[in-house]
Amino acid sequence: MLCALAVVVLTAAVPSAARADNPIVQTVYTADPAPLVHNGRVYLYTGHDEDNSTYFTMKEWRVYSSADMVNWTDHGSPMNLGTFSWASANAWAGQVVARNGKFYWYVPVTNRSTGRMAIGVGVATSPTGPFTDAIGRPLAENGEIDPTVFIDDDGQAYLYWGNPNLWYVRLNADMISYSGAVTQIPLTTAGFGTRTGTANRPTLYEEGPWVYKRNGLYYNVFAAKCCSEFIGYSTAPGPTGPWTYRGTVMATQGGSFTNHAGIVDFNGGSYFFYHNGALPGGGGYTRSVAVEKFSYNGDGTLPAITMTSAGAAQNGTLNPYVRQEAETMAWSSGVETEPASGGGLNVGYLDNGDYVKVKGVAFGSGATSFTARVASAGAGGRIEVRLGGPTGTLAGTCTVPVTGGWQTWTTVSCPVSGATGTRDLYLRFTGGSGYLFNVDSWQFAGASAARGGAPVPGDASMR
Repeated sequence: MLCALAVVVLTAAVPSAARADNPIVQTVYTADPAPLVHNGRVYLYTGHDEDNSTYFTMKEWRVYSSADMVNWTDHGSPMNLGTFSWASANAWAGQVVARNGKFYWYVPVTNRSTGRMAIGVGVATSPTGPFTDAIGRPLAENGEIDPTVFIDDDGQAYLYWGNPNLWYVRLNADMISYSGAVTQIPLTTAGFGTRTGTANRPTLYEEGPWVYKRNGLYYNVFAAKCCSEFIGYSTAPGPTGPWTYRGTVMATQGGSFTNHAGIVDFNGGSYFFYHNGALPGGGGYTRSVAVEKFSYNGDGTLPAITMTSAGAAQNGTLNPYVRQEAETMAWSSGVETEPASGGGLNVGYLDNGDYVKVKGVAFGSGATSFTARVASAGAGGRIEVRLGGPTGTLAGTCTVPVTGGWQTWTTVSCPVSGATGTRDLYLRFTGGSGYLFNVDSWQFAGASAARGGAPVPGDASMR
């Protein structure tokens, strides 16, 4: 999360909006990805870099989820600094794990009473929250950051964290207390590689550990060297070592002087999450989370992974014949999200020409109509249903009236034609000047509608 040395912010590369699906989120800056697979979805927990930051100015954490690795639903911010009455600043890099029918979010924050970084624990009964402070105080505190949690096959859970050192403790089954002493992992050059030119930090380990197990081998993937950081990794025969350094996973790149990895397997694929400075205005303090699909080498080692603007391939398709939240998108331009009056989020702050892309929409034999839930305290406008691009084939146009309030909702419908097969859908918002309207959800009807499907879980706005 926090690179220890002073650095120069790098110039961000801006991906092509027409082809890109990386970074995953375009509505805000996100950092420090922590993915979790649960009930057929990937839940992605991130930090939130404030706009125009000149430091790691972070006040809340955010959650996104996907069933296909490209269309991500924004679940907003279910936890922030105010969740922890004892915290004063620095909502930095954390991780969520599921156990006991609950979800535990381990995060580093500044303890108001000591001024030091400490590890707090949020808890929720849903992966999308809301999260509350599980114990009302720090779980652990030694001034260091970036917690990660791993639950071994025997049920023993381990909490790891640290910058400049690396620590672990054995968590109890309740996940909010621990037994035994906080133990320092020896940072040897054999275990974590050799850093040159920094006498007080002889190894490459910097911060952001991500510990997991695969085929009996334990992996510790971490941000290495500073600054700029790259992602390196070590392996071990057990959860506490001894660790052996294995090399670079992702070389320094991407317009951010920090990086932070998270790795999961999902629907037969392996995915590597990271952050960079690729969005407009992006850089070392305004970062964005991205993802790549990868395959392990035959001997279990990790391959070299390069950042791309294309991102991971879609793993499945999206069903347009069930209600879809408007904040589910593969890409967007000019769009923001906000809390909706009935729960969940809506997309808003829409100007003329803004759009949302939804990738791999399975229209089948063809859609005949499009319906959207909308609200407007502005001048209203139109939703253009386009295929293949923001100025692609126009399949239909729905007129959005003035409803008298930004959260005063009504439903509009319009006929569509030509929406067949599996296509990328673009909802383009047009009208006059100023903010036009908000969109809460949408759905198509047609011959393929009978095949059914399921809405996004954890979204209270589905009504």
